[in-house]
Amino acid sequence: MFARIRRILSQFFSRSRTINNEPLNKVSLIVIILIDIFILINVFTGLDDISRWHLSPTEAYPCYSEWQNYRTKKTKDKDYEILRLSLSSYTSNQLSFQRNYQQAETGHLGKVSKTCLQYADYKDKINNPEKQQIIKTIEQKQAKISRLEQSNNTIKSQYDSTLLEKIAGQSRGQSINQVSAEKAKQALEENNRQISTLKQENSTLKNELLAKAESVNFITFLKDENQFKEVDKGYQQASFWYPSIQLAFQSLFLLPLIILTLSVNKFAQGRGYGLISLISWHLLVIFFIPLIVKIFEFLQIGVIFQFLFEIIKSLFGGLLFLINYVYILLIPIVGFGIIQFFQKVVFNVKVQAANRVQKSRCVNCAKKIRHLDTYCPHCGYYQDIECQNCHNLTYKHLPYCKHCGTFQDSSNL
Repeated sequence: MFARIRRILSQFFSRSRTINNEPLNKVSLIVIILIDIFILINVFTGLDDISRWHLSPTEAYPCYSEWQNYRTKKTKDKDYEILRLSLSSYTSNQLSFQRNYQQAETGHLGKVSKTCLQYADYKDKINNPEKQQIIKTIEQKQAKISRLEQSNNTIKSQYDSTLLEKIAGQSRGQSINQVSAEKAKQALEENNRQISTLKQENSTLKNELLAKAESVNFITFLKDENQFKEVDKGYQQASFWYPSIQLAFQSLFLLPLIILTLSVNKFAQGRGYGLISLISWHLLVIFFIPLIVKIFEFLQIGVIFQFLFEIIKSLFGGLLFLINYVYILLIPIVGFGIIQFFQKVVFNVKVQAANRVQKSRCVNCAKKIRHLDTYCPHCGYYQDIECQNCHNLTYKHLPYCKHCGTFQDSSNL
């Protein structure tokens, strides 16, 4: 097993560093490496671009996060807060919320949720100069309340110090504080009255804002359980399938490149075009690297991961680290299966040998040779083996002798 792996790696590096079995010089090797790096960067860039072709869950359901935050909030002012966020984030020269949501569809596959578009329409309706002014007035009053509260904190700290000085019998002229205890108390009372008045005014303005017909309709829509369930279900489904969609598009980007490069490589090998064969081999490796990386990414966040996650969550509750044990056991098994598939089917020595003998090619390196050549002039590989029955030379790796038709024991081939 290890000898086979070592032989495969040796062949891999040999193919990557030679042209027609001659080693590359250092300059040529550097140029090949630079080409590899440049192409690899562009491949990953292309993969990133095509992975964004389909709308992401947040683009398809842009209202989900705001809606979810509103539902999870327990504060009594959450109705006002959602209105304030909708109004304060809007400027007169920007697109409407609905148009902004719809822009995500431009140049992408998929559609924005109709419910989210309806949600955006409600947000657009509450945006007008009157409500903008109410929000601005409330924020100004709130800023004034904050300043008064900060002033109170300063006065309280000085007031406590002044009381201690008074108890200690220290004269007013020696005090480090700017106001006396009596004046501090008066300032505190005056500030508290202003704070109380401002809070009452803000409460009135908030109620006025919430009483507007557009605001009432918007809040009613937000509290509609059926509407939210539809958005939540769609968002969860989109999140579940999005990694699979991304992998499908990334494979769509890579597979034509892999197939084309593989075809060029086989053609160049058959015609003896060493440089083209070398470059196409490097390209083939480069195209496989991101494909393998993306498959492993998918295994970590895709449908398979979600399936295993749900099973472990239902069976073991919070012991979600067990999913790592599952992957540690599963990935080597899958890898072993892939290796066996390529060894037994794709790169099966007997199948390759049969095809190469039919085309008068070396059974080892697949280069063109003459029919009577015992050794390959390109790689030096011995082409024949002695028949176990008639002892004549027959083709290596083929199941039957070409002279007597006796079956050849594969263990001796």
